[in-house]
Amino acid sequence: MMSLAVLFGLGLVLSGIAIGIGIPLSHRLGVVDRPGGHKLHDHSTPFVGGVGVFLALIGTLLASGYFSVAPTVQWLAVAIGGSVMFVTGMIDDILHLSFKVRFLIQACVALVMALVGGVVLSDLGQLVFGQTLELGILALPFTLFATIGVINALNMIDGIDGLSGSVSLVSLFLLSMVAFAGGAWDYSILAAGLLGGVAGFLYFNMRYLSHRRARVFMGDNGSMLLGYLFAWMLIALSQKPVRVITPVTALWLFSIPLMDTLGVMLRRLWLGKSPFRPDRHHLHHLFIRAGFRVQDIVYAIALIHLALGVIGIVGMRMGVSQGVMLLVFLLIFSAYFYLILRPWRFVPSLRRLHTLLGLTSPETRGVFLGNCAFESAYLLIDGLAEEMKSRDDYRLHVYQAEREGRQDRYVYAVLEILNEDTESSVEEIKGLVAKLKKSFKGKAGIRVRQFLIRNGANDRRVGSKHITQNLRNTDRRSKHHKKLIHSAHGISQPLAVMA
Repeated sequence: MMSLAVLFGLGLVLSGIAIGIGIPLSHRLGVVDRPGGHKLHDHSTPFVGGVGVFLALIGTLLASGYFSVAPTVQWLAVAIGGSVMFVTGMIDDILHLSFKVRFLIQACVALVMALVGGVVLSDLGQLVFGQTLELGILALPFTLFATIGVINALNMIDGIDGLSGSVSLVSLFLLSMVAFAGGAWDYSILAAGLLGGVAGFLYFNMRYLSHRRARVFMGDNGSMLLGYLFAWMLIALSQKPVRVITPVTALWLFSIPLMDTLGVMLRRLWLGKSPFRPDRHHLHHLFIRAGFRVQDIVYAIALIHLALGVIGIVGMRMGVSQGVMLLVFLLIFSAYFYLILRPWRFVPSLRRLHTLLGLTSPETRGVFLGNCAFESAYLLIDGLAEEMKSRDDYRLHVYQAEREGRQDRYVYAVLEILNEDTESSVEEIKGLVAKLKKSFKGKAGIRVRQFLIRNGANDRRVGSKHITQNLRNTDRRSKHHKKLIHSAHGISQPLAVMA
């Protein structure tokens, strides 16, 4: 186990050094991913994450001899295939190759894996009445199909900062553990080194603390390389002579990329579109529409991926029938496909979960306080003035309102935080909401929550499939008669007179 920790550290250091050098160099050479189209980022970002993973791979293969793993033809095939995938991905990042060219190169690499490395998907496990389902002459075509599928599945989920890296981290951790427990020492070493390489990449790619956006992307050079390595390890570990997992368990260990890619492609075909046409119906896009922040999405999906992987391993260890495990996996996939096929039904449930967990939305721009009786307006205003007296970056509006057809008056306030750094503002508002909730707890029925930007993409009351065609007013106070009774703009502005 100590040897695995050493290799993890080696991969981590090599990856960190390579990416650290690659970032300024890529800016100088113009090798960056620029915003636009269906992309979610708004800064030019280097896509050199694969450089770190590639160097970790080469370093692990070279160092494997020091850990009782002799160099073999298989390791040579891994290095050749990984190099081809890395270079192809880098060319694709810069020149944008057609999917036909990418598929052709991926098929050639899969042939190297099968014919040189001897890694072939020869059977699908004991799926029918406990009998092994041998593929026979279909083994090579199945191997090519599976390899190309895995490579592109990882590439297709690489849509937000930290996601593909976090999912890869989970899969590599589980693979290293099952390989170590099953006696496949060489593959546990390979997985541990790559685990370090991905961890080094995530240091630059994740959003955390003061890192409000990714400083580097994985790029196709990284996702295609990792996808190829995942295909190699999942097939090798599930087939003879190594076989420490079943082919069905391999599906569970790669569950999120597999289900998301198949689900999205089937949805496109269902709607009569090309399965290769980019859109915003991946799982992470649905979380975004539900108001989750990028880092919360990454944690949630990585946790789901970990849970599914553990279920697959536990089921295998407990001797659950492979046919049953496959059936359960297909049922989960069917449920997932149903949800993404009708996202207008799924997204509201995610929003309710978001509220239940008390998370902060990226659309948060301030604090909403209401609705208290009109007589408590001074209590509300004085409390806010006391809380905000040392700040000059806010805008406050307090309204008196009446419900249509009724005479009772109530008061609500909208406190906006004026900060150009949206991510910093969201973190700040989260703490402010907690403080105001504590300050106004039990006082005049004043409720405190986040104030969100209202638009068709994130308003929970818009239920139409075609949001752009839904023209109804989404302001929940639009049918109420309201009047501004107080306003303030930081410490330099005087208080308005209440009417």
